[in-house]
Amino acid sequence: METGTASSETRASANRESIRPAVPSDVPSVISLDQTITGLAKPDYWNDMFERYGGRNGRFFLIAERDQKFIGFIIGEVRAWEFGSPPCGWIFALGVDPDVRLGGVASRLFESICGKFSEIGVDMVRTMLPVDDHLNMSFFRSQGMKGGPFIQLEKHLTDG
Repeated sequence: METGTASSETRASANRESIRPAVPSDVPSVISLDQTITGLAKPDYWNDMFERYGGRNGRFFLIAERDQKFIGFIIGEVRAWEFGSPPCGWIFALGVDPDVRLGGVASRLFESICGKFSEIGVDMVRTMLPVDDHLNMSFFRSQGMKGGPFIQLEKHLTDG
């Protein structure tokens, strides 16, 4: 019996994700996952994102691993006083390997980055999504997020 219990615990911990700060060697995995999800290769963008958000104060680039295999990432930062908004966390990138979706990886990443925001005194988190991004909209709503007090405005610069 004891062997069965230990075996069950070992299997449970073997399937547990770990969340850690990104390191330079993670960037190719992020590039590959993003290309799988979006169909676009953007290596310059992701290398720049790591330079801007990896290991910076108030900025977070977190990696999810399972059995030391890359399975996802989340990126965010604390922004303050944009049009009167008190300091809050902003999440602007989230990706999870499609093979492990619905397994709680995105939730663990979300909880981790929210924990980082809380540690530095932030009590609000925001994000911005395209209105037709049903996958991410459903995810963020499942985390308790809802419409906030701001509205996004835009203008094409080629318009007269």
